[in-house]
Amino acid sequence: MSVQHHWHNTGELHTLRDWLRYAVSAFNEAQLTFGHGSANAYDEAAYLILHTLHLPLDTLTPFLDARLTLHEKNVLLAILKKRVEKKVPAAYLTNEAWLGDFNFYVDERVIIPRSYIAELLRDSVRPWIEEPASVTDVLDMCTGSGCLAIVAAHAFSNAQVDAVDLSVDALQVAQRNVGNYHLDARVNLIQSDLFSALANKKYDLIISNPPYVDAPSIAALPEEYRHEPALALGSGEDGLDATRAILQHAAAHLKPHGILIVEIGHNKSALEAAYPALPFTWLEVSAGDEFVFMLHLHDMQ
Repeated sequence: MSVQHHWHNTGELHTLRDWLRYAVSAFNEAQLTFGHGSANAYDEAAYLILHTLHLPLDTLTPFLDARLTLHEKNVLLAILKKRVEKKVPAAYLTNEAWLGDFNFYVDERVIIPRSYIAELLRDSVRPWIEEPASVTDVLDMCTGSGCLAIVAAHAFSNAQVDAVDLSVDALQVAQRNVGNYHLDARVNLIQSDLFSALANKKYDLIISNPPYVDAPSIAALPEEYRHEPALALGSGEDGLDATRAILQHAAAHLKPHGILIVEIGHNKSALEAAYPALPFTWLEVSAGDEFVFMLHLHDMQ
Protein backbone atom coordinates (compact mmCIF):
# COMPACT_ATOMS: atom_id res chain seq x y z
CA MET A 1 0.00 0.00 0.00
CA SER A 2 1.68 3.21 -1.11
CA VAL A 3 1.80 6.30 1.07
CA GLN A 4 0.03 8.32 -1.63
CA HIS A 5 -3.12 6.25 -1.18
CA HIS A 6 -3.83 7.92 2.14
CA TRP A 7 -4.08 11.43 0.81
CA HIS A 8 -7.40 10.77 -1.00
CA ASN A 9 -9.77 11.26 1.94
CA THR A 10 -8.39 14.50 3.31
CA GLY A 11 -11.61 16.24 2.29
CA GLU A 12 -13.09 14.72 5.44
CA LEU A 13 -10.63 16.67 7.61
CA HIS A 14 -12.14 19.98 8.72
CA THR A 15 -10.61 21.26 11.96
CA LEU A 16 -7.05 21.82 13.03
CA ARG A 17 -7.55 18.91 15.46
CA ASP A 18 -8.49 16.66 12.51
CA TRP A 19 -5.38 17.65 10.59
CA LEU A 20 -3.13 17.25 13.63
CA ARG A 21 -4.38 13.72 14.25
CA TYR A 22 -4.08 12.87 10.57
CA ALA A 23 -0.53 14.22 10.31
CA VAL A 24 0.64 12.28 13.37
CA SER A 25 -0.80 9.08 11.90
CA ALA A 26 0.82 9.73 8.51
CA PHE A 27 4.21 10.54 10.09
CA ASN A 28 4.14 7.41 12.28
CA GLU A 29 3.04 5.18 9.43
CA ALA A 30 5.83 6.50 7.21
CA GLN A 31 8.31 5.91 10.07
CA LEU A 32 9.82 9.35 9.69
CA THR A 33 13.03 10.30 11.49
CA PHE A 34 12.98 13.34 13.79
CA GLY A 35 16.42 14.78 14.41
CA HIS A 36 16.12 18.32 13.12
CA GLY A 37 14.16 20.19 15.77
CA SER A 38 11.25 18.05 16.91
CA ALA A 39 11.63 14.84 18.89
CA ASN A 40 8.49 13.01 17.80
CA ALA A 41 5.62 12.91 15.30
CA TYR A 42 3.21 14.93 17.46
CA ASP A 43 5.61 17.84 18.06
CA GLU A 44 6.61 17.93 14.40
CA ALA A 45 3.00 17.81 13.19
CA ALA A 46 1.98 20.59 15.57
CA TYR A 47 4.93 22.74 14.50
CA LEU A 48 4.33 22.26 10.77
CA ILE A 49 0.60 22.95 11.06
CA LEU A 50 0.95 26.05 13.24
CA HIS A 51 3.73 27.46 11.07
CA THR A 52 1.86 26.80 7.83
CA LEU A 53 -1.32 28.43 9.15
CA HIS A 54 0.64 31.48 10.46
CA LEU A 55 -0.38 30.76 14.05
CA PRO A 56 1.79 31.29 17.17
CA LEU A 57 4.00 28.24 17.60
CA ASP A 58 3.29 28.01 21.31
CA THR A 59 -0.51 28.33 21.08
CA LEU A 60 -2.29 25.22 19.90
CA THR A 61 -5.26 24.65 22.21
CA PRO A 62 -7.47 27.67 21.35
CA PHE A 63 -7.33 26.77 17.65
CA LEU A 64 -7.93 23.01 17.82
CA ASP A 65 -11.59 23.24 16.84
CA ALA A 66 -11.11 25.98 14.27
CA ARG A 67 -12.06 24.94 10.73
CA LEU A 68 -9.60 25.37 7.88
CA THR A 69 -10.38 27.09 4.60
CA LEU A 70 -9.99 25.15 1.37
CA HIS A 71 -6.86 27.12 0.54
CA GLU A 72 -5.34 26.36 3.95
CA LYS A 73 -6.12 22.67 3.52
CA ASN A 74 -4.41 22.59 0.14
CA VAL A 75 -1.28 24.35 1.39
CA LEU A 76 -1.11 22.12 4.45
CA LEU A 77 -1.60 18.96 2.41
CA ALA A 78 1.27 19.93 0.11
CA ILE A 79 3.61 20.43 3.09
CA LEU A 80 2.62 17.15 4.75
CA LYS A 81 3.06 15.26 1.48
CA LYS A 82 6.58 16.63 1.05
CA ARG A 83 7.46 15.66 4.61
CA VAL A 84 6.15 12.11 4.19
CA GLU A 85 6.94 11.27 0.58
CA LYS A 86 10.23 13.10 0.06
CA LYS A 87 11.39 12.87 3.71
CA VAL A 88 12.28 16.57 3.64
CA PRO A 89 13.16 17.79 7.17
CA ALA A 90 10.60 20.21 8.59
CA ALA A 91 13.15 23.05 8.81
CA TYR A 92 13.60 23.00 5.04
CA LEU A 93 9.83 23.06 4.54
CA THR A 94 9.39 26.12 6.77
CA ASN A 95 12.81 27.71 6.07
CA GLU A 96 13.20 28.15 9.78
CA ALA A 97 15.22 26.53 12.55
CA TRP A 98 15.59 27.34 16.23
CA LEU A 99 18.50 27.25 18.67
CA GLY A 100 17.02 28.12 22.05
CA ASP A 101 15.31 31.49 21.61
CA PHE A 102 17.14 32.28 18.36
CA ASN A 103 15.56 31.47 15.03
CA PHE A 104 17.35 31.30 11.71
CA TYR A 105 16.54 31.15 8.03
CA VAL A 106 17.66 27.80 6.58
CA ASP A 107 17.44 26.02 3.26
CA GLU A 108 19.19 23.04 1.71
CA ARG A 109 22.44 25.01 1.27
CA VAL A 110 23.17 24.63 5.00
CA ILE A 111 23.02 21.98 7.68
CA ILE A 112 20.06 22.47 10.01
CA PRO A 113 21.25 24.14 13.27
CA ARG A 114 21.43 21.74 16.20
CA SER A 115 24.56 22.42 18.24
CA TYR A 116 25.12 21.84 21.94
CA ILE A 117 27.60 24.74 21.84
CA ALA A 118 24.58 27.08 21.72
CA GLU A 119 23.71 25.94 25.27
CA LEU A 120 27.20 26.84 26.49
CA LEU A 121 27.01 30.26 24.82
CA ARG A 122 23.75 30.98 26.64
CA ASP A 123 25.84 31.26 29.81
CA SER A 124 28.73 32.98 28.01
CA VAL A 125 30.81 29.79 28.44
CA ARG A 126 31.04 30.35 32.19
CA PRO A 127 33.03 29.43 34.26
CA TRP A 128 35.65 28.85 31.56
CA ILE A 129 35.39 32.50 30.56
CA GLU A 130 35.22 34.57 33.74
CA GLU A 131 34.61 37.98 32.21
CA PRO A 132 32.51 37.86 29.02
CA ALA A 133 32.94 41.62 28.53
CA SER A 134 36.69 41.13 28.08
CA VAL A 135 36.23 38.86 25.05
CA THR A 136 36.93 40.90 21.91
CA ASP A 137 37.67 38.29 19.24
CA VAL A 138 35.69 35.11 18.61
CA LEU A 139 36.01 32.62 15.75
CA ASP A 140 33.18 30.32 14.67
CA MET A 141 34.82 27.71 12.45
CA CYS A 142 32.45 25.90 10.02
CA THR A 143 29.68 28.44 10.62
CA GLY A 144 27.11 27.04 8.16
CA SER A 145 23.95 29.14 8.59
CA GLY A 146 25.86 31.52 10.88
CA CYS A 147 23.84 30.38 13.88
CA LEU A 148 26.61 29.95 16.45
CA ALA A 149 28.36 33.13 15.33
CA ILE A 150 25.14 35.06 15.92
CA VAL A 151 24.54 33.48 19.33
CA ALA A 152 28.19 34.21 20.21
CA ALA A 153 27.79 37.86 19.20
CA HIS A 154 24.93 38.12 21.69
CA ALA A 155 26.86 36.30 24.42
CA PHE A 156 29.95 38.50 24.03
CA SER A 157 28.69 42.00 23.40
CA ASN A 158 32.16 43.52 22.95
CA ALA A 159 33.37 40.91 20.49
CA GLN A 160 33.99 40.88 16.79
CA VAL A 161 33.05 37.44 15.49
CA ASP A 162 34.73 35.85 12.47
CA ALA A 163 32.45 33.22 10.90
CA VAL A 164 34.31 30.86 8.55
CA ASP A 165 32.99 28.33 6.07
CA LEU A 166 34.33 26.60 3.00
CA SER A 167 30.92 26.73 1.30
CA VAL A 168 30.02 29.92 -0.59
CA ASP A 169 26.40 28.70 -0.60
CA ALA A 170 26.38 28.40 3.18
CA LEU A 171 27.86 31.87 3.57
CA GLN A 172 25.03 33.33 1.48
CA VAL A 173 22.55 31.87 3.98
CA ALA A 174 24.69 33.10 6.88
CA GLN A 175 24.71 36.59 5.37
CA ARG A 176 20.92 36.60 5.40
CA ASN A 177 20.82 35.57 9.06
CA VAL A 178 23.50 38.08 10.11
CA GLY A 179 21.47 40.79 8.36
CA ASN A 180 18.25 39.63 10.05
CA TYR A 181 19.95 40.13 13.43
CA HIS A 182 21.49 43.49 12.35
CA LEU A 183 24.97 42.18 13.13
CA ASP A 184 26.72 43.08 9.86
CA ALA A 185 29.13 45.34 11.73
CA ARG A 186 30.15 42.65 14.23
CA VAL A 187 29.98 39.30 12.42
CA ASN A 188 32.50 38.95 9.60
CA LEU A 189 31.81 36.16 7.11
CA ILE A 190 34.95 34.59 5.64
CA GLN A 191 35.19 31.98 2.90
CA SER A 192 38.09 29.75 3.89
CA ASP A 193 39.18 26.13 4.07
CA LEU A 194 39.39 26.07 7.86
CA PHE A 195 42.22 28.44 8.99
CA SER A 196 43.85 28.96 5.58
CA ALA A 197 42.49 32.49 4.97
CA LEU A 198 42.91 33.80 8.53
CA ALA A 199 46.60 34.84 8.33
CA ASN A 200 47.90 35.43 11.87
CA LYS A 201 44.62 36.49 13.48
CA LYS A 202 44.27 35.40 17.12
CA TYR A 203 41.14 34.87 19.21
CA ASP A 204 39.99 34.74 22.81
CA LEU A 205 37.60 31.93 21.91
CA ILE A 206 37.37 29.52 18.98
CA ILE A 207 34.17 27.50 18.68
CA SER A 208 33.45 24.86 16.08
CA ASN A 209 30.71 22.41 15.21
CA PRO A 210 32.58 20.82 12.29
CA PRO A 211 31.56 17.86 10.13
CA TYR A 212 32.12 14.79 12.34
CA VAL A 213 30.03 11.85 11.10
CA ASP A 214 32.15 8.77 10.35
CA ALA A 215 31.82 6.90 7.06
CA PRO A 216 29.80 3.91 8.39
CA SER A 217 27.32 6.29 10.06
CA ILE A 218 27.02 8.39 6.88
CA ALA A 219 26.11 5.22 4.98
CA ALA A 220 23.41 4.41 7.54
CA LEU A 221 21.87 7.89 7.88
CA PRO A 222 18.07 8.11 7.52
CA GLU A 223 16.78 9.72 4.34
CA GLU A 224 16.04 13.03 6.07
CA TYR A 225 19.77 13.69 6.51
CA ARG A 226 20.46 13.17 2.81
CA HIS A 227 18.77 16.52 2.15
CA GLU A 228 21.59 18.23 4.07
CA PRO A 229 24.91 19.20 2.42
CA ALA A 230 27.20 16.14 2.50
CA LEU A 231 30.13 18.52 3.07
CA ALA A 232 28.62 19.51 6.43
CA LEU A 233 28.14 15.96 7.76
CA GLY A 234 30.93 13.53 6.87
CA SER A 235 34.60 13.96 7.74
CA GLY A 236 36.60 10.99 6.55
CA GLU A 237 36.50 7.36 7.56
CA ASP A 238 36.53 7.99 11.32
CA GLY A 239 34.70 11.35 11.28
CA LEU A 240 37.70 13.19 12.71
CA ASP A 241 39.37 14.69 9.61
CA ALA A 242 38.10 18.24 10.26
CA THR A 243 38.71 17.97 14.01
CA ARG A 244 42.31 16.82 13.40
CA ALA A 245 42.94 19.85 11.18
CA ILE A 246 41.40 22.17 13.80
CA LEU A 247 43.60 20.67 16.55
CA GLN A 248 46.66 21.06 14.31
CA HIS A 249 46.14 24.77 13.66
CA ALA A 250 44.04 26.20 16.52
CA ALA A 251 46.97 26.95 18.84
CA ALA A 252 48.44 29.37 16.30
CA HIS A 253 45.18 31.34 16.39
CA LEU A 254 44.56 31.58 20.16
CA LYS A 255 45.55 34.44 22.44
CA PRO A 256 47.58 33.41 25.56
CA HIS A 257 44.42 32.90 27.64
CA GLY A 258 42.40 31.57 24.70
CA ILE A 259 40.23 28.47 24.62
CA LEU A 260 39.00 26.10 21.93
CA ILE A 261 35.56 24.45 22.10
CA VAL A 262 34.64 21.77 19.55
CA GLU A 263 31.59 19.53 19.16
CA ILE A 264 32.40 16.02 17.94
CA GLY A 265 29.24 13.93 18.11
CA HIS A 266 29.84 10.33 19.18
CA ASN A 267 33.60 10.35 18.57
CA LYS A 268 34.86 10.84 22.14
CA SER A 269 36.60 7.47 22.48
CA ALA A 270 38.12 7.67 18.98
CA LEU A 271 39.39 11.19 19.67
CA GLU A 272 40.93 10.32 23.04
CA ALA A 273 42.61 7.29 21.47
CA ALA A 274 44.02 9.47 18.68
CA TYR A 275 45.30 12.17 21.09
CA PRO A 276 46.25 10.41 24.36
CA ALA A 277 48.45 13.34 25.45
CA LEU A 278 45.78 16.05 25.12
CA PRO A 279 43.95 16.85 28.39
CA PHE A 280 40.44 17.24 26.95
CA THR A 281 37.86 18.82 29.26
CA TRP A 282 34.44 17.41 28.35
CA LEU A 283 31.75 20.04 28.89
CA GLU A 284 28.34 19.28 30.34
CA VAL A 285 25.43 19.87 27.93
CA SER A 286 21.83 18.67 27.93
CA ALA A 287 22.79 15.35 26.29
CA GLY A 288 25.64 14.62 28.71
CA ASP A 289 29.37 15.27 28.89
CA GLU A 290 30.79 13.39 25.93
CA PHE A 291 29.93 15.54 22.91
CA VAL A 292 31.81 18.84 23.35
CA PHE A 293 35.43 19.26 24.42
CA MET A 294 37.44 22.26 25.55
CA LEU A 295 41.17 22.90 25.45
CA HIS A 296 43.19 25.88 26.66
CA LEU A 297 46.02 27.19 24.50
CA HIS A 298 48.54 25.87 27.05
CA ASP A 299 47.03 22.38 26.72
CA MET A 300 48.06 22.31 23.07
CA GLN A 301 51.56 23.75 23.31
